[in-house]
Parts: sequence; structure tokens; C-alpha cells
Amino acid sequence: MSVSRIRVLTLIGTIIAQFALGSVYTWSLFNAGLAEKLNVPVDNVAFSFGILSLSLALASSISGKMQERFGVTKVTIAAGLMMGAGLLLTAHASSVAMLYLCAGLLLGFADGTGYLLTLSNCVRWFPERKGAISALSIGAYGLGSLGFKYINLALLEHVGLNNTFLYWGAIATVMVVIGGLLMSDAPKQAAGGQRQTNDFTLAEAMMRPQFWMLALIFLTVCMSGLYVIGVAKDIGEQYAGLSFSIAANAVAVIAMANLGGRLVLGVLSDKMPRMRVISLALLSSLLGMTILLFGHMTIMNFYLALGCIAFSFGGTITVYPSLVSDFFGLNNLTKNYGAIYLGFGIGSLCGSMVAALLGGFSATFSVIFGLLALSLLLSLLVKAPNRVPSLV
Repeated sequence: MSVSRIRVLTLIGTIIAQFALGSVYTWSLFNAGLAEKLNVPVDNVAFSFGILSLSLALASSISGKMQERFGVTKVTIAAGLMMGAGLLLTAHASSVAMLYLCAGLLLGFADGTGYLLTLSNCVRWFPERKGAISALSIGAYGLGSLGFKYINLALLEHVGLNNTFLYWGAIATVMVVIGGLLMSDAPKQAAGGQRQTNDFTLAEAMMRPQFWMLALIFLTVCMSGLYVIGVAKDIGEQYAGLSFSIAANAVAVIAMANLGGRLVLGVLSDKMPRMRVISLALLSSLLGMTILLFGHMTIMNFYLALGCIAFSFGGTITVYPSLVSDFFGLNNLTKNYGAIYLGFGIGSLCGSMVAALLGGFSATFSVIFGLLALSLLLSLLVKAPNRVPSLV
């Protein structure tokens, strides 16, 4: 089979798998039903998604080692089967503890294993179009949450809560397995057979200050994006004083802006320095935070602020795999980006922790604003590292 055909099949397989993996972001549809089933407060059920996010990030950080040992196809298929098992067990969860284990740890681990592994592998197949490939792959992940929203809503209406988890698990498993079968492991060598001179192992990358600067920027964007997205409706009602219906429409605004950021900034990153694209994303998030902190909370300002933050978050998530490969090489991308991707889980927890400690939206927005300003400065200063001969 020709290399061109292998690359195309891998891209198609990645898009199929990513679409199914993105379905976990429909979780909020099930909070009320599960709370009623388990006879617990909705907040207790909603916490399972926080566990899922952290487990997802942890799995992403070790997926590179799994690929080295077993290959992308086997690990992706295993992730699909694990995802199906997690949803099957969730359907039969009889306690909050079991829900946290099945829908939190197991489902999150399955999703994180498949997400970063397939994304990084596909990017390595297309070194000449890394930004566009990231946009297609992560765009499919984002579209998966939108597509499965309608699938799961229809299932809830026609087959009930427990059976919805079973059907969802079956559909997602089949899609991820088919996607995995279409994929092939990207070659270790760079395009043209030349070894990349900027390839760093994870240990080497972590010795460079650039690694930690990129990690802080990523954590900050994830913290701002995940916190605001997670409480958008509450910001609208409690902070902006808007009606329930107007505040609830924020979900659609966020979804469109998030997808727009993934596509626009992902494609743009192939046409200009990727670090400058991240600077633009940070400026967008800073604008959103400025509106929230200092602007008059009209309907349009509320939607504009959320849109700017979601656009930044979606774009950053898309551009970062390619950016990390620019700094530390393609061959160890899964492991290097996996370590930085821990900021996704940590950032989601940090936003909630800051809000709990400081109380009120204004104080939390102020902390995030400060971190975004610092991250913007770092993005303007950081340069890709040069390999020191003694470390080769």
C-alpha cells in the first residue's frame, strides 16, 4: 500500500475515532436523570465529569508509552472497548462511588488514551500540514459532542436512561474500533528520511525552561476556558442578571465559538508562526475577561465575552500539538504533549478551587485575568530551544 493511501486512511480513521471520543462532552445531559436514579444531589453526579477530565488528562500523558509498546491500532481499539465497558457499567451504577469509578475514572481513561494518541499519530503523518490536520482531528472531536448531543437526546426520549448508555457505548465503540483499524503508526523518521535535529525526549524537554513556559500558558488557557464554559449559565443568571433562557443560550454560543477557534486558528497556524497564533488566542481570552470584569453586562457583551474565551480555548487546544512538535520534535510528540496536556485536568480543577477559596465570580475572573496577562507576556518572549551537543 502506498504511503499516500496509508496517510489518507489514517486521517479518516482518526476523524471517525475522534468524533466518537468527543461524545463524552454530552455528559451534562445525564446529570438530572442520574441524580434522580441514585437519589443524590445533582452536584454529586456532576462531579463525575471533573473526575473524567482529570482521568482523561492523566491517560493522555501515558498514551505515548502505550503506543510504543503495542502500536496505535491496538491501543485505539482497546480505548474503544474500554469506553464501551465504562458506559455499560455506568448504565448499571447503583451508587455515586460506582458512578465515579465507571463514568469518571474508566470512561475518562479510555477517552484520554484514544484522544491524544490518535491526534499525535495523525499529525506526525502530515508534518507539512500540522495545523490543518490538528484542526480536522480536534474539530471532529468537537463536532462529536454536538452530534452525540442529538443522538443521546433522541435515545433518552425513546429508550430511557439506562438503555441510552448501552446504545451510546455500542455506537462509540464501533466507531473507535473502525477508526483504529484504518490507522497505521507514523514513521519515526521525519519527512524525507532525515532525522529531526530538534527531537527531545520528555526528560530532555523538561530540562528546558521553554517546556514549563508552554505548560503554564496551556494550563492558564484551559483554566479560563473550562471554568467559564462549565459555569456559563450561572455567570449569565447570577453575575450578569440575565434570564434563564438567555443564559442557557450561552451553550450554543460557546459551541460555535469553540469550533470556530479550532478551525480558524488551526489553519492559521500553518500560515504564520504558531507562537504568534497562541498570542492571538491569549488576546482573545483577555478581551473576554476584560468584558466580564469591567464591561456593562448586556446580552451582547455576555455572549461576546463567552465567545472570545471559547474561541481562545478551542484554538489553543488545536494549535498546541503542532506547537509542541515545533519546540521539541515530532518523534516524541505524544509523550511531550501528553505531559503538557496534564494542564487540561489540573486547569479544570484550579478554576473550581480558586472560585471556592475566593468566592464570587469577580475574584476568580481577576485571578484568571492576571494569569492570562502573564501568559501573553511569556508567549511573546519564548523561543524554541536549540539542542546542546552534550545532551544528544
